[in-house]
Amino acid sequence: MEPYKESVNTEHISMVIVAPDDQEMEQSLGYDYEVFLSFRGPDTRTDITDYLYTSMTEAGIRAYKDDEELRVGGDIGDQLLYAIEQSKISIPIFSKGYADSTWCLRELVKMVESKNTRRHKIMPIFHDVAPSVVK
Repeated sequence: MEPYKESVNTEHISMVIVAPDDQEMEQSLGYDYEVFLSFRGPDTRTDITDYLYTSMTEAGIRAYKDDEELRVGGDIGDQLLYAIEQSKISIPIFSKGYADSTWCLRELVKMVESKNTRRHKIMPIFHDVAPSVVK
């Protein structure tokens, strides 16, 4: 079966979303999510982050986005860090204010720890910032 593909071209976003094939789905077993989206809400929540999340879920990709998945009354910090552990891939969406957020930086540290201890992948997106600025 040919994987579902969606191409997107907008003024600010250009990407191709590929739904996982059977082998990739099998490799995702044991994870609650295939993708964890890390972002600074005021910078990207209503544009690129919402678009990515919607496109991934419509393509059958199990994605985690904090406002969609957090349990009311739970410890938000623990839930976010656990979601990273339970994701195969993390996508930090670096924006102008990303590094100003203590939580974004905590998430980034957890992503790197997960990358170093298991097969976790990090696939950054640079939104309105140059990669050299994020170093």
